[in-house]
Amino acid sequence: MAHEQHQSCIDACVRCAEECEHCADACLKEGDAKAMAECIRLDRDCAELCWAAAAFMSRGSRFAVAVCGACAEACEACAAECGRHRVEHCRRCADACRQSAEECRKMAGATA
Repeated sequence: MAHEQHQSCIDACVRCAEECEHCADACLKEGDAKAMAECIRLDRDCAELCWAAAAFMSRGSRFAVAVCGACAEACEACAAECGRHRVEHCRRCADACRQSAEECRKMAGATA
């Protein structure tokens, strides 16, 4: 079954999506949410792609490789942005994004 073959990637994507959702919400509550606009934007993009990648892999879609490639790119961009901020929710998000990017690259057949 496709979902068992890619379970580590699915798990990483779901964890990343959850961390990105949390990070975006926490960034909105920061003192200067405007300064966090790019972080929030990337959190939302990354979360959407991670949710999608997990779904595509879970159902064995022929488009899973393409979605995982896009997901890896979004995860890397989000990790870089979150890495610029010195708050705990951004640190956790960046870590989850890096892990998800690595798993998605492996799943898509590319090197991390």
